[in-house]
Amino acid sequence: MVTTKKNHLGIIIGGLLLSILMASMDNTIVATAMGTIVGELGGFDKFVWVTSAYMVAEMAGMPIFGKLSDMYGRKRFFIFGILVFMLGSILCGTADSIVELSIYRAIQGIGGGALIPIAFTIMFDSVPLENRGKLGGLFGAVFGMSSIFGPLLGAYITDYISWEWIFYINLPIGIISFFMIAFFYKETHEHSKQRIDWLGAFTLVGAVICLMFALELGGKEYAWDSWNILGLFAGFVILTLIFLVTETKVAEPIISYAMFRKKLYSSSNLMAMFSGAAFITASIYIPIFIQGVLGGSATNSGLVLLPMMLGSVVTATLGGFLMTKIKYRTIMIPTLFLLVVGVALLTTLSVDSSRLTVTLYMVLIGLGIGASFSVLSNAAIHAFSARQRGSASSTLNFLRSLGMTIGITVFGIIQSHVFMRKLTDTFAGSGDQMPSEELLSDPHVLLSPETRAELPAPVLDKITEALSSSIVQTFAWGIIPAVLALGAAFFMGRDKLEATEENDGEGYSASH
Repeated sequence: MVTTKKNHLGIIIGGLLLSILMASMDNTIVATAMGTIVGELGGFDKFVWVTSAYMVAEMAGMPIFGKLSDMYGRKRFFIFGILVFMLGSILCGTADSIVELSIYRAIQGIGGGALIPIAFTIMFDSVPLENRGKLGGLFGAVFGMSSIFGPLLGAYITDYISWEWIFYINLPIGIISFFMIAFFYKETHEHSKQRIDWLGAFTLVGAVICLMFALELGGKEYAWDSWNILGLFAGFVILTLIFLVTETKVAEPIISYAMFRKKLYSSSNLMAMFSGAAFITASIYIPIFIQGVLGGSATNSGLVLLPMMLGSVVTATLGGFLMTKIKYRTIMIPTLFLLVVGVALLTTLSVDSSRLTVTLYMVLIGLGIGASFSVLSNAAIHAFSARQRGSASSTLNFLRSLGMTIGITVFGIIQSHVFMRKLTDTFAGSGDQMPSEELLSDPHVLLSPETRAELPAPVLDKITEALSSSIVQTFAWGIIPAVLALGAAFFMGRDKLEATEENDGEGYSASH
């Protein structure tokens, strides 16, 4: 049971919004600055892990913290998430290598795994039903706003201060959020002494890690048919099977199969997973396209993402307001159709494309993804009692992160493979000598205007053309998850946000 004074509700919502802003902004602020970070620390072949480490750790923590918050209350695990996230941020700013940075990003991810799903659950617990749609739209809009401020802050800090401060900026936000929740959010929760599904948690995390390492190392450090890679894939299969069997045996599973019997819940999770994979691909490779192909700076690439994020704020907010008036499905189908169209249009980009063209495509993608931030989070919790909301919210965010993580890894492999193949084919048929592997592994070659100016024009043109082609082909593969997300929207049913015996809560109120 949660009791919150009305005059404290605004402070609590503010604290929750700041925590979501901090955790969700972290990925976009880092993505924009990656060219500079990797250029200074080295390890271009491992740059994907800076983002993947955060997302894998975040994903691993979500179902565990969601279940624990259902069993023992939300507040303690939310506070834990804030503190761990700030600790990880401090460590990231001290990293001396790309490996260290990836490890510290994983610590950040553990904190993020508690913050985002529990924040949505606290909001749903504390706010009267008639206001949930509006606040759901506001929470979703913060995701979009974080993506706006993230690239801009990341670009400005990288160009004019130092990349370390893209992590230190989290500290004042986290401290304010900590005090707002710690002192004003009052919670009394009936503790149910239940066994934690540790076997399920460990096998799930282990399976994901095996899969990620197999995809990342395969074809690079080790051949695909080497015992190292085959062993990782075997570990993934075995641990996944153990996890699936375990979840059918334990009394309190980390991910409950019974919850997926609800058509609205299962379709919402599928949409979150597939749309997340499509969206993260555009978010990562558009800045690289702008800097490496069109020759922009980190600041310019951040500004190019701005229209996409503004579009996401529009549909996130609009979706929140419409949830109580029309069906979830009626909101999601047209917006996800825009996502498909936007990603498809990205495949038409070339070295001759204008900034305006890229901007227009970004707007479409932003309008297409925005509603998923607000609508799906509410649809997932729809019709579940208060004692299941933590698990419902965390599972949706877990699957969204899974889609993003696999998307980053798989599409990263595709882009890297196509890029090197195009380079080899291009230079093999010309009189120019192909640059050394060390030169190509330095992101300054592709992303820094200063280094690009030092390359002979014919060589730079070939590198640029190969990079452009590899990114465009990656966007083409990104159409697949976008279409799958749209298809799942047709199975949502006729539900909308309205009072039912289940979703109206069990003893949860916004006032004494």
